[in-house]
Amino acid sequence: MNKRFFYIAVFAGTLLTSSCKNFLDQEPDTILTNDQVFGDPNLVRSALADFYDRISWGQRPGGGQYDYTVLDEAIKYDFDQFNSFDRNRWRVYDYGLIRSFNQFLQGLNETDALTETEKAPLIGEVKLLRAWCYFNTCRTLGGMPIVGDEVFDYVPGADITALQYPRATEAEMYDYIISECQASAELMSDQKNTNNARANKWTAKMLAARAALYAASLAKYNNLMASPIQTSGREVGIEAARATGYYETALAAATEVVEQSPYELQDRRPEDKALNFYEAVCIKEANTEVIWARDYIFPGQTHGFTGGNLPTSMAQDANTSYLSLLLNLVEEFEPINTSTPGQGSKFDVGSFGGTPQFFETATELFEERDPRLGGTVLYPGSTFAGTEVVYQAGQLNRQGGAWVRREGGANSNANGQLLTSENGPIYSSSLRLINKTGFGIRKFLDETPAAGTQGRGSEMWEPRFRIAEAYLIAAEAAFELNGGNNAVALANINAVRTRAGVQPLQSLTFENIVHERRVEFAFEDHRYWDMLRWRRAHTTWNGNSSNEHATRRGLWPYRVVAAGDPNDGKWAFEVRSMDFIYPNPLYFELRHYYSELDNGWLNNNPKLVRNPYQ
Repeated sequence: MNKRFFYIAVFAGTLLTSSCKNFLDQEPDTILTNDQVFGDPNLVRSALADFYDRISWGQRPGGGQYDYTVLDEAIKYDFDQFNSFDRNRWRVYDYGLIRSFNQFLQGLNETDALTETEKAPLIGEVKLLRAWCYFNTCRTLGGMPIVGDEVFDYVPGADITALQYPRATEAEMYDYIISECQASAELMSDQKNTNNARANKWTAKMLAARAALYAASLAKYNNLMASPIQTSGREVGIEAARATGYYETALAAATEVVEQSPYELQDRRPEDKALNFYEAVCIKEANTEVIWARDYIFPGQTHGFTGGNLPTSMAQDANTSYLSLLLNLVEEFEPINTSTPGQGSKFDVGSFGGTPQFFETATELFEERDPRLGGTVLYPGSTFAGTEVVYQAGQLNRQGGAWVRREGGANSNANGQLLTSENGPIYSSSLRLINKTGFGIRKFLDETPAAGTQGRGSEMWEPRFRIAEAYLIAAEAAFELNGGNNAVALANINAVRTRAGVQPLQSLTFENIVHERRVEFAFEDHRYWDMLRWRRAHTTWNGNSSNEHATRRGLWPYRVVAAGDPNDGKWAFEVRSMDFIYPNPLYFELRHYYSELDNGWLNNNPKLVRNPYQ
C-alpha cells in the first residue's frame, strides 16, 4: 500500500546535514507518499530530526533558566516571592506527538522502499522516542492512556467513544515503557554516533533502568507513607509487592550498560579531577561518558545559557549572572579528608561577631572539597576560561578591637583596595545582573569564544543519560534488593566516587545514595524527580522558615583589610540568609507529587479520572 504521508519539515541541527538543504527549501505543506519519504535517507533523517526537536522536557540549559531556581540549588538575581511549587511546571501530555510517532511507524510498515532489515533500527528508534515521551508523561501525571500503535482519524460527526481511552494504572504504564525499551534495544544499533545525539541500544537500556528504578521507588516509598498517595483504580499508586521485581529489572539493565556498552567513566585527568568532571559532563570531543544528549550546533541550533550566566566581569552581552548557586548545594560536596565519607558537611568559617576563621586565599576553603564542586560551581577565586572569578562581598576591617564588615556598591573601593566586586555578591533585592550568594554555575558554561553572545549562542549539549547514572542505578537497586549494605552496591557507587576523587565507602547507607546522586547530577534534571520518587519532597521542603533545607543560604567572602594585623590580606566568610531576596521558604505540598489533568482533557474524555488532591 502507498498511503499518503503528510510531513511538515522542521529543522533540527543535531541530525541534519547540508545534504538536506533541498528538502528544507520545499514548502512545508508538501505531500509525499510513504515510498518517497522512506526511499530517501535525507527525508527519513528530516522526519527523525523533527521528532528529536520535540522531546526535550524538564530542567535543561536550552530551556527556561528560571527552572533551575525553584529547588534548593540556585536562585535568580532579583526578588522572588516563590514559595509553593507549581505541580504542572514540567507536565508532559503530548498525544499529538504520540500520534506523529505512530503515523511514522504506520508509514514505515507499509512502505516497500525499505527492506525489513532496513526498517528494524528505525522502528526501534522511534518506539524508544515514544517510550521516552510516555516516561516523561508518567512521572508527572501517573498512569495515562496507552494507545499502542494506533493512528486515530476523526471524521466530524462520527462516534468518538472509540477514541476515548481510559487511564492505565501507573504500574501498567511503567511496564509498557520498560517493555518498549527492551524490545527497541533488540532492534537498535549498539554503536556510538556523532555527539550521541541519536538514541541507540544503550539509550533504550538506560531508559528501561531509570523507569524501573522510578517504579520500584514509588512501590516502596509511597507505601511507607502514613497515607499513600493513590487513586482507587491505581492510576496513581503502585502496589508495594511490585518493588522487588522493578529493582531487579533496574539492576539488570544498568549492569548490562556498565559491563557491555562502549561507554565508560571518563577519567583522563588524575591531576585535575575538577576539570575532569567538567569535561566528562560538558565537553563533546572524545567523550566516553555521555550516552544520549540533546545536541546543539552553530549556526541555527544554539542557546543562551552561557550568556545568561557568565560572571558580570566576563559578560559578553547584555545578560549575565542570572543564577546564583546556593550554599545548600555547595556544602553537600564533602571534604576530601573526612571521617564521614559519603555525606556533606558545613564549612567551618567561625563568626564575625566572635572569632572568624581566616584563609590564605579565597579558594582554600573549597579546594579541600569533593573535586566535583569545582566542575559544577564557580566559587570565589576559581577560574573560567583561564580568568579568575572574583567574588567579594566586602572588606573585614579591624575597629576598636572588633571585626567589622564593610560593604559597598558593585565594583567599589575603600582603603585603596577593592571593597565589593562587580561580580558581587551584593545585598540588593532589585539590582540585577550580579551574584547574590557568592557562587555561580560552572557546569554547562561554554568556554567557546562568543558562546555568551546573542548573535552566536552556545553549542553546549544537554546530557540525558550518562554512564555514571548506570552505576548509581545499579548501586541503589542492589542496595534495596539486599536490605542494605551489599558488595555489588558498594562496587558501583565507589566506581563513581573514585573517578570523582573522593574516598571509597566501606559501608553503604541510603543517605549515601541520596548524597551521591545530588552531587553527581546537580543541574542535570535528577534532583526533583529523585525527591518525588523517594517521597521526600514534602518533608524536606516543608515551608518551615526554621528548616535550613527549606530556606536558601549563601556564603559571602570578605577580604581582610587590617593594616598591621597578622590576618591582613587573608579571607573570611559569612553564611548569609537569602531571605532579603527570597523571603519565603520552599513549600512542597502532597498535591504537588502529581500534576493536574486539565478540565479540557476531562471534558473531552469522560473515561479519565482526576489525580489525587485535584
